[in-house]
Amino acid sequence: MTHRRKVFFVSDRTGITAEVLGHSLITQFEDIDFQRTTLPFIDTIEKAQAVAQQLGDICMQEGHRPVVFSTMVDSQIRNALRQRNNALHLDFFEKFIDPLEQEFGMQSSHTMGKSHAIDDNDDYKTRIDAVNFTMANDDGGQTKYYEEADVILVGVSRSGKTPTCLYLALHYGIRAANYPLVPEDFGSMTLPSVLQPYRNKLYGLTIRADRLQQIRNERKPDSKYASLDNCRFEIAEAEALMRRERISFQDATHKSVEELASTLIHTAGLTRRLF
Repeated sequence: MTHRRKVFFVSDRTGITAEVLGHSLITQFEDIDFQRTTLPFIDTIEKAQAVAQQLGDICMQEGHRPVVFSTMVDSQIRNALRQRNNALHLDFFEKFIDPLEQEFGMQSSHTMGKSHAIDDNDDYKTRIDAVNFTMANDDGGQTKYYEEADVILVGVSRSGKTPTCLYLALHYGIRAANYPLVPEDFGSMTLPSVLQPYRNKLYGLTIRADRLQQIRNERKPDSKYASLDNCRFEIAEAEALMRRERISFQDATHKSVEELASTLIHTAGLTRRLF
């Protein structure tokens, strides 16, 4: 039987940290249907009190406590959020900052929004430049800047190259381009000429044929492009080409973008520019 529980991600800033850490924890409970709500910028006692009232109402209506994952720097705001004691509160700052302060022998700055602030203009510029590079060099649209790429993803159309490149750029500052392998490339079984000077930057993605058909059919229903036979052909030829050219590749069928990016960084030995 599936249970339903309400989960809140509450933060004095964007809520991104609370979402990521909280989501990682609740995914371990597969038999619960979690209804998620994010409440960012709860940065005053008055706002926290209003959320506490909302949590109390939910507890009365549901008959059990909502779960709150929070990142609250200010202890007074954190206490105001808990004042009614009607939710399970898990605050990541409280859990980890205090032990770190004891270990380092100093007080933390207790500054709101440090992890997602634009305090370091160089880091922020690195992120934006990487994203702009990736968008400009998507899907083989232009290739004259491949010399500046950290990595060039190759694979059949709709195998996950673009979202993986964007994730690499946004989260790690990696300049990632991508180039589609198409049927015209398979006859000669050699790399397209524009890729040949950059063999050391190439990394491949592949995908299972039935999944590729499903993805392509959403874009071009009932087309040859989306047919299962064509998907099987393109995948087999692309994998044969990558093996022939000794291009490392991974299967994207059951991997998230996060997993693909992390595996690629470690396998290809890429240097991340952002933390």
